[in-house]
Amino acid sequence: MDILISGASVAGPSLALWLHRTGHRVTVVERAPSLRGGGYAVDFRGRVHLEVLRRMGLLDALRAKATHMGDIAIVDGAGTVKAAMPSAIFSGDLEVLRGDLGETLYTATRDDVEYVFGDSIASITQDADGVDVTFEHGAPRRFDLVVGADGVNSKVRELVFGPVPQHTLGVYGCIFTMPNEFGLDRAALMYNEPRLTVTVAGITPDKAVISLFFTLDQPPARSRDVDQQRRLVADAMQGAGWRVPRLLEAMRTAPDFWFDGTAQIRMDRWSHGRVALLGDAGYAGGPGGNGTGLAVVGAHVLAGELATLPYEQAFAAYERRLRPYVATCQKQASGSSDFLVPSTERKIAQRDRFFRTIRYLPPVKHLFRHLATRTATAFDLPDYGVLGHTRDLSGNRGNAL
Repeated sequence: MDILISGASVAGPSLALWLHRTGHRVTVVERAPSLRGGGYAVDFRGRVHLEVLRRMGLLDALRAKATHMGDIAIVDGAGTVKAAMPSAIFSGDLEVLRGDLGETLYTATRDDVEYVFGDSIASITQDADGVDVTFEHGAPRRFDLVVGADGVNSKVRELVFGPVPQHTLGVYGCIFTMPNEFGLDRAALMYNEPRLTVTVAGITPDKAVISLFFTLDQPPARSRDVDQQRRLVADAMQGAGWRVPRLLEAMRTAPDFWFDGTAQIRMDRWSHGRVALLGDAGYAGGPGGNGTGLAVVGAHVLAGELATLPYEQAFAAYERRLRPYVATCQKQASGSSDFLVPSTERKIAQRDRFFRTIRYLPPVKHLFRHLATRTATAFDLPDYGVLGHTRDLSGNRGNAL
């Protein structure tokens, strides 16, 4: 079939990889003018996520790009370390920079998949035999199927399903990089005040990734205006101590500034006719909801079902298999806001005391691994033999699936 995927982040290229291997002709359209970089880190947790990467043939390539971050030191306003948060809580089993993940997926698919950057879908009209798509810039085209893998603010979802409310988790924030002025080498610092969290991670000796997160009582008006987003962050962080003023100064000129709110997407159906949703477009989990892992697992399941069933049955089977897993991940993320951004001094102190105490318990390593992976592994990964063999990026033939 001729299949159009909207979105070239993680879910879209992951699906494109599998669809090409099963004989489909795939086009990926991406609003951004080029492959998106970004220095922030994403992670994979437990056997399910890692097995999908192995089947894709990308596990070794991504392990070679792992951040290998150490524990996060929690500091007070004077920079004194109060506690340490184990890296497994944030980094999982495999953590890579978002830009490195995107580049790896693109490299693995660019020779076999048509990528169209700098364009987006304007309209979708489907009938019994196919889907007519118009674009903001390109000529209209017809496809057999369309998949929306275009994130929380999915245009495909809006066009096909109409307005779908986002269930906000009340946390907003930005991520950007700046020169590593902190002497951190694969280590991180975290600073808290009630309703705000600041993290500085030294990814390389030259570059630090900065995360500024905060809560708001009322959601701000959604805007794509980057200057307006920067002002919102600066206002929310105004008066904060430690190194926050310096970080805000760097934020104002950071070329890779990224801002968004944390939200979940909950829908009764992920498909309508010949159009389906994948990843955050259909079931965003929010922080702690294994979003990157859900994207690659969902792509594997959707491609596997399409390889074995007619598309109507495949879409239904994809949803039937994956929905309980999504529900588990979203449930975990629903309680993440108070962990990510404690709302009071008392809650900050309780969290710090927990991490100071737990490190002295003998089975602490196994405990943190269990806490970090219990949700991510709550899925029986189907074995779609029809997806064929994998190859890693060095050209070595992998095992049959």
